[in-house]
Amino acid sequence: MLGTFAYAMRTGVQVIMDTMWSLGFVVIAGVTFALSQGHGDPTIRIVVLVITAIWGLRLSIHIFVRNHGKGEDPRYASLLRRNQGSVARFVLRYIYFAQGRIMWIVSIPVQFAMYERHPAKALEWIGVAVWAIGFGFETIGDWQLRRFKSNPAHVGKVMDTGLWRYTRHPNYFGDSVVWVGLFLVAASNWVGIVTVVSPIIMTNLLVNHTGKALLEKHLGRSKGEDYASYVAHTSGFFPLRPKP
Repeated sequence: MLGTFAYAMRTGVQVIMDTMWSLGFVVIAGVTFALSQGHGDPTIRIVVLVITAIWGLRLSIHIFVRNHGKGEDPRYASLLRRNQGSVARFVLRYIYFAQGRIMWIVSIPVQFAMYERHPAKALEWIGVAVWAIGFGFETIGDWQLRRFKSNPAHVGKVMDTGLWRYTRHPNYFGDSVVWVGLFLVAASNWVGIVTVVSPIIMTNLLVNHTGKALLEKHLGRSKGEDYASYVAHTSGFFPLRPKP
């Protein structure tokens, strides 16, 4: 976090935190994998490390490519306008330390699962399957939106096809399901049930704070009536059939 903070202060933009956010989970998974050597089931440890790394690396690369060369993200620009003192102190407190704490809490299923001593049970594999569904939803949603935006004819238009026909945020929904899957992997041990806080917090962030709420506020201003019509007909989070 401190390295990311130093880089952001040198470049003058905080959006780099979005790229490093998912990489942080990869680091946590790697460190926990090393520390749990001899304490957890080898198969579970490897599977959790691999699926966490796949999710984190893919998301980090996607966000980096999307944001590269575009300057500050409107979410961070809005947050920075609230600052009345030291910029460094403000962003360290409200961006880096805040997101670092949240990252650690959300990653709890990864940490718990690495220490499960028993061989993988049915619930672990169900969790991996749920993770795969979420990862596929998130990845396909991002790919569809990127392809849509790459067409000059779509400038200023609203994406309402593919997965985006059924939910306004297939990528956020998929991200939430990823962490439900990881929770199920950790929950095969009764102590791991406490890690349910992870998908709850992640979903709350995606829906009410850093994700859906802020993005829709921005899109409502920038795309006007077209987006208002899209909102009226399309589910806000869970994939559902479009309203007539």
